[in-house]
Amino acid sequence: MSSKIRPFLRLPPNTQTLSLRKLRFFLSKNMKTKWVLFFFIITQLGCQVIECTVTYDSKAIVINGERRILISGSIHYTRSTPEMWEDLVMKAKDGGLDVIDTYVFWNVHEPSPGNYNFEGRYDLVRFLKTVQKAGMYVHLRIGPYVCAEWNFGGFPVWLKYVPGISFRTDNEPFKNAMKGFTVKIVNLMKSEKMFESQGGPIILSQVENEYGSVGKAYGGAGHNYMTWAANMVVELGTGVPWVMCKQDDAPDPIINTCNGFYCDDFSPNKPYKPTIWTEAWSGWFTEFGGPVYQRPVQDLAFAVARFIQKGGSFFNYYMYHGGTNFGRSSGGPFITTTYDYDAPIDEYGLIREPKYGHLKDLHKVIKQCEPALISSDPIVSSLGALQQAHVYSPKSQCAAFLSNYDPNNDAKVMFNNVHYTLPAWSISILPDCKNVVFNTADVGVQSTEMEMVSSDSKMFSWETYKEDLNSVDESSTLSAMGLLEQINITRDTSDYLWYTTSVDVDSSESFLNGGESPKLLVQSSGHALHVFVNGEYSGSVFGTRKHRKFTYKEKINLHGGINKIALLSVAMGLPNIGGHYETWETGVLGPVALYGFNQGKRDLSWASWSYQVGLKGEAMNLISSNPTSIKWSQDSLITQKQQPLTWYKGKFVISQTYFNAPEGDSPLGVDMKSMGKGEVWVNGESIGRYWTDFANGDCKGCHYAATYRPLTCQLGCGQPTQRWYHVPRSWLKPTNNLLVIFEELGGDPTKVSLVKRSLATK
Repeated sequence: MSSKIRPFLRLPPNTQTLSLRKLRFFLSKNMKTKWVLFFFIITQLGCQVIECTVTYDSKAIVINGERRILISGSIHYTRSTPEMWEDLVMKAKDGGLDVIDTYVFWNVHEPSPGNYNFEGRYDLVRFLKTVQKAGMYVHLRIGPYVCAEWNFGGFPVWLKYVPGISFRTDNEPFKNAMKGFTVKIVNLMKSEKMFESQGGPIILSQVENEYGSVGKAYGGAGHNYMTWAANMVVELGTGVPWVMCKQDDAPDPIINTCNGFYCDDFSPNKPYKPTIWTEAWSGWFTEFGGPVYQRPVQDLAFAVARFIQKGGSFFNYYMYHGGTNFGRSSGGPFITTTYDYDAPIDEYGLIREPKYGHLKDLHKVIKQCEPALISSDPIVSSLGALQQAHVYSPKSQCAAFLSNYDPNNDAKVMFNNVHYTLPAWSISILPDCKNVVFNTADVGVQSTEMEMVSSDSKMFSWETYKEDLNSVDESSTLSAMGLLEQINITRDTSDYLWYTTSVDVDSSESFLNGGESPKLLVQSSGHALHVFVNGEYSGSVFGTRKHRKFTYKEKINLHGGINKIALLSVAMGLPNIGGHYETWETGVLGPVALYGFNQGKRDLSWASWSYQVGLKGEAMNLISSNPTSIKWSQDSLITQKQQPLTWYKGKFVISQTYFNAPEGDSPLGVDMKSMGKGEVWVNGESIGRYWTDFANGDCKGCHYAATYRPLTCQLGCGQPTQRWYHVPRSWLKPTNNLLVIFEELGGDPTKVSLVKRSLATK
């Protein structure tokens, strides 16, 4: 802004460093009536009159001429609902955050080539404007590869089938598609004036994501792709810096950044770039069959304080609110529907104490130290074998960090002729170099415990529909000699693919005449498999995230003549990480063989197989209130034998297929402990996959001191990895709500209940 305008407006000192939105706020509160017209002009001209810039130097991100220590938290708009966004953002702001960080998820925005979706949970602009309304900044991580335990790493499945494509390397089809989506998002942001250079909230953007190790494995092609991506986004002219995380060779002007549990040893690749921690992992994700991981807040605060004391100026909690993998959005595979991440704001939107409050206190004291941190470099001195002092002492202020890296013992140290006691594995922060205002190990916030309690809703009577196994062959759309890869057929439109074949058994076979029953062997890259012989269920087998290939080998019942073998292969989310993961295969890939015939093994791998994508219930849209004409069974579940591949519809009293929503505003969930495995919907919205798979781990207790890894703190061993599934209140109506469950294995829906999430103080 020109020097002539500033005195004319009589603005406060340092106004030239204010962002446009702060200036507008000031003017609106202080302008006299005669300046209303002038204010209108300023508002309309925006950054044409007021300089809005984001740059950087060795110390920090510089916003409108002012260095900033910036505190950020990840909240993914796709993992919550629009009705939750404002509350989540305000809780983040109240927790001391300046910035909200989010990925942009390509697969939800461009589900098919050239067809875009920015509505509902995918309304990116609405989410960013919610952040802007709160007076916060945004770090927009466009990627468009995101990893994030998200299906296919955020890539749309159709991308896999672009001719000649190879993901994330120097490949023209991939680069053309990636550039197209990146430009689409950047232009959308520009059209909505979302960049800080336009007066909007976005101060940073990210291209690619954790590419360093992948790029090295690809050699020259990887380096060429990374360099191309960096140059491509810089040329888009957003007016804000771009970052690449875990990319040590990121070219200028791209800032390379750190991800991890600790980043205090990280330095950018050029001395004139700031030190940025794009992912400070607040916890860890969970997978079905594994324990729940927690990260003690004392250690997380210790990691952040270590980063700041060594010159870090921007850190982001991944996650600050993890949220929920609704529908079929989780990747992995085998990642749970919950993406809670032990974050300061839990999956349901409630504050988790003491993590939230202790970090809030940390943020407050960091801001007290900010003038010293942005104005000088630290002087480091030893206070003992495992103790140090980092002192920032410009002319205006002195701030000190006193560290004890000993995980076992407290330490008494002398600093500035004063004695201080430092708890083990902790940092004391002295904003005036005299008084300890905060210690990372000293938690003064009262803890809360999350509870799931019975709601005041009336629960259900049920109707059922069983998948018709006899019609599988009739509905097959494809036949081939041999076994085909699952995703090539389903294109991920369903988790389910039927493989069916016929076996002709001669009456002379010994197993028909008192001999031992034959065995069926099926090797699958699954992720789950259900076996049916002549319409009867024969068993199931499951993989794990670490062992995706698994084998079914059990005795089966065959009769003389034609026998039908039907294999239902189930996907649990597509891979989201790894070199060229687009080439990874899923489904029944063989061998498939029968053992115990008179002539020995009978190999079915190259037999004639028929394929049916999805379930009959999916095709008939059973999740809707008005499905295709179908007759539900109203027999009492008490008299029914629990059977696999059964749909359940919850209903109210006699003819109404509904349950009542509880009054109040407590977050809600569905208790699925009595069920086996499948998917659940409320009013047509998918809550997600469920699986009562019991956690296998080592829950030996947890202590914050010493270097943290997820195995350090495990909970829930011997219990279902996930029992409760979040039901957003905005998906419910005061009455007349429809619950539909598809059960693969055979559970007891009469014990399903709607519960409330509540906080109890310890």
